[in-house]
Amino acid sequence: MARDRSLDIAVSGMAGRFPGSPELTQWWDALTAGRVLTRRYQRQELVGEGVPSDLLDDPDYVAVHGHLADADRFDHVLFRMSPREAEMLDPQHRLMLECAWSALEDAGANPLDTGLTTGVFASASSSDYLRRMVAGGQLTPLTLEDALHGTEPDFLASLLSYRLNLNGPALAVQTACSSSLVAVHLAVQALLNGDCDQALVVAAGMAFPQAGHLHVPGGIHSPTGHCRPFDASADGIVAGSGVACVVLRRLADALDDGPAPHGVILGTAINNDGSAKAGYYAPSVEGQQAVIRAALRAADVGGESIGYLESHGTGTRIGDPIEWAAASAALRASGARPGQVAVGALKANTGHLDNAAGVAGLIKAIMVVREGVIPPVAGHTTLNPLLERDGSPLYVPEQVRSWPGTEPRRAGVSSFGVGGTNAHVVVEQPPVDSTAPRGTRPGRHLVVLSAADDAALDRAATRLAAHLRAHDVLPQDVVRTLATGRAHLAERLAVVGTDTDELAERLASRGTTARGRVPATGPAPLVFAFPGQGAQYPGMARPLAADLPGFSAALATVLDEYDPTTAELVGRALLDPGFPADDLAETALAQPALFAVEYAAAMALRELGLHPAAVTGHSLGEITAACVAGVLDLADAARLVTVRGAAMQQCPPGAMLALTCGEQETADLVRASGLALETAAVNSPDHTVVAGPPDLVDAFEAWLGGRVRARRLRSRRAFHTALVDAADGPLREALSGMRLGPPTLPWAVNSGELLLPGASVGAALFTAQARHTVRFGPALRRLGDRFADAVVVEVGPGHALSTLAESGGLTAVPLCGGRPGADDEAVPTALGRLWAVGQPVEIDATCPTGRRVHLPGYAFHGPRHLAAEARPAPVGHNPSAVVPLPVTAPASAATAFATGRDGGIGATPGADRPAGAVEQDVPSLLGRLWSDLLGRDQLSDDADFFALGGDSLSITHLARRLRTELGIRVPIRDLMTRPTLGDHTSMCRALVDSDRAPVAVG
Repeated sequence: MARDRSLDIAVSGMAGRFPGSPELTQWWDALTAGRVLTRRYQRQELVGEGVPSDLLDDPDYVAVHGHLADADRFDHVLFRMSPREAEMLDPQHRLMLECAWSALEDAGANPLDTGLTTGVFASASSSDYLRRMVAGGQLTPLTLEDALHGTEPDFLASLLSYRLNLNGPALAVQTACSSSLVAVHLAVQALLNGDCDQALVVAAGMAFPQAGHLHVPGGIHSPTGHCRPFDASADGIVAGSGVACVVLRRLADALDDGPAPHGVILGTAINNDGSAKAGYYAPSVEGQQAVIRAALRAADVGGESIGYLESHGTGTRIGDPIEWAAASAALRASGARPGQVAVGALKANTGHLDNAAGVAGLIKAIMVVREGVIPPVAGHTTLNPLLERDGSPLYVPEQVRSWPGTEPRRAGVSSFGVGGTNAHVVVEQPPVDSTAPRGTRPGRHLVVLSAADDAALDRAATRLAAHLRAHDVLPQDVVRTLATGRAHLAERLAVVGTDTDELAERLASRGTTARGRVPATGPAPLVFAFPGQGAQYPGMARPLAADLPGFSAALATVLDEYDPTTAELVGRALLDPGFPADDLAETALAQPALFAVEYAAAMALRELGLHPAAVTGHSLGEITAACVAGVLDLADAARLVTVRGAAMQQCPPGAMLALTCGEQETADLVRASGLALETAAVNSPDHTVVAGPPDLVDAFEAWLGGRVRARRLRSRRAFHTALVDAADGPLREALSGMRLGPPTLPWAVNSGELLLPGASVGAALFTAQARHTVRFGPALRRLGDRFADAVVVEVGPGHALSTLAESGGLTAVPLCGGRPGADDEAVPTALGRLWAVGQPVEIDATCPTGRRVHLPGYAFHGPRHLAAEARPAPVGHNPSAVVPLPVTAPASAATAFATGRDGGIGATPGADRPAGAVEQDVPSLLGRLWSDLLGRDQLSDDADFFALGGDSLSITHLARRLRTELGIRVPIRDLMTRPTLGDHTSMCRALVDSDRAPVAVG
């Protein structure tokens, strides 16, 4: 009978940093190679870390540790912390934040918006960092409070939830060495109880400073510096530093929505030895055996199905035999055969990771059953003679080997805490993907990456490129994962490719890359600009249909508004590159075709999350702009462009010539030539267009003789001149039956004016724009005046309007190319450019068939952070001479404000001013206090306290420091509502000056 899988839990994400291995792939390679990852320190290293010389000189001191490199680095910018706040945070807590971020990314969950109720179950070793700060004697009552909040376990889980925007249960779990595996059990229960839909279990075990240990005869620490679990030469443990995290979900949910699980948790159990053992620190055979049997029962599997056991494996002569006996008894009683279960012991590789040991062992076991490979126990040579041999289900592998047993592959993980809290977890290989194989989706793929700073973005691009070269990944899955499973941060990069090889090459070389930064104030206003006649070409809708989601449906909607004959002809012209270009050049077809492609593209962009703040259009494009702005409904706009095109088709032939000079110079040239030409368009201060009969335009072009650069436009009519006067009547007739509404957003019209929402619009506007000079340059200037940082999107074929916008100082993005095959990647490249500058493009919609997969996450390598209070004391320093800190901590900001103790309303300036405080240089003092509290320097008057990482607690500290230094009580509310350095300086100066003023008596 098949197992009931409704209670199974998927391990959907994993991350860890371990000695010698900053990433899990490197770690797994080291484990399968049987490498010992601990290291022996040089004396000078330890002296530099503040280890006392007398300890180093002790013959029993063993300078070995499982060293975690760069443990003092932290990407504080990513987590919106000031450098000072980061310094006061225990390095364990910092690394747990980064590891949690990585695990969520591995699970395909945006770390800042998981979309699920996510619980946090966190464990950390006791804080040596706090002890160092306290022993240094440099903490003040205020910095003591900061240190406690940044190091005590009480605040750890809530810190993670706050920084990662998680709203499920947040629990700190502390049961010594078994803490994190107990946390796994609690997380599984929370998922099964419905307390959360996703659980983050994260743990750290790290000494500060990382150093060796003092061997005490009879103690558990190894005198040789080697941890050899279950070996005849085992003589104790070696400590190590590491951080580990798993993300858990109910299996059914994970299979339905997420990357393929790394493995499955079938059952968990926890218990305690109680007092039936030799002493508090002693392990118990009965307790350990009971927890393993309970976990097997919870998993509803027998011991005969277990092929691997990741042991607690301390390497002590007492602990190893007890664990071996307990596991042997529990597995044998559950059906395991002699010699069936390979034993793993992570401590042999990394040393004892303390509170992180349980989750680290779980990750190792998950990788064993996932890969079907059993690593050796590092350094093992001879089995401890005290271990039971005859009939035991256990054996110690001395070489790497393939999984020998039946499938599904299953394993157990044990973790036992000092004091007797035991935990055991049963895991299974991930389910086999039963879906049909998929191939690469044809077309171009837009891949986006982001980071908090440029250097991290470059590292991320390099890592992703290497991963794509080394793994068989579908490009649509890469798109989907990075679009929905990552936080979209300020520094951004986008590349386009047809397959993963091309994507990898472009990521590595930054070729054809869009790169930008989200403005600090949020996305810039977006302007849709619609080109006019002359930009059209056969098949111009094909790139949009291929690469702009929603375009084809929107185009069909527009074509439904034309009569069947026009709709069929326009459809062929737009989608068939072989359609006769001469036919499309005819005004009667060109204008409805351009309107159709422009309006459909605008609607598709809106569906992708791109909503214009304003619109404009050039000549015919003005009708599209009017429709998008709500002045015309779609049916009326489609009828108007059809009438307009047909009417202008009946006008006499004409020609148009673009000149690279301004309006006045153009008029002077026309006047000097003596030819009856008109200025049809003023596109910028140095770009104009003249038009008239073809023979006169020919003559003018010849007369110019290179005086200015001239270019003939693709037009058979002299638009915006007297030669199109005949179109006026049909236009007036068509407009007479249309309802013209006010614009719903700013609309820069061809007269050069900017019509604001609610403005009155009459039919004369549309007849005038067909006949009068197009003043597109002035219209752009008006837009630039109102939206100085606007991004202009040219919604239609070509890039003529983008060039004009750029020349006017605006950022411009053309949506597609100007001729067949000009740039097959134009549309996804444009979307990538918009996303890179902070526009809210829904990238995942560009690849709806993609699935989330496991990809490299954030490339952490932040600056080093070490609080001054935690630095090694100088030689001769005597901490005992430091005045003890008061026991009581300062009141919270809220309490202080409510009671007026930190400057409530009506506080008296100078009431507690110390002698000489009046002489303080207020600007210098404020700068120094800000630097102390935020860890920032080079501060300007417009620097914002909260934007630099300050919070309500640090603003309280600022108020107290001002009271101490200047003797003034500055209202906290004022400090919070006027948060710039200039504001704070002005407030303090005013309070100081008011205290100096003479007081009237009588």
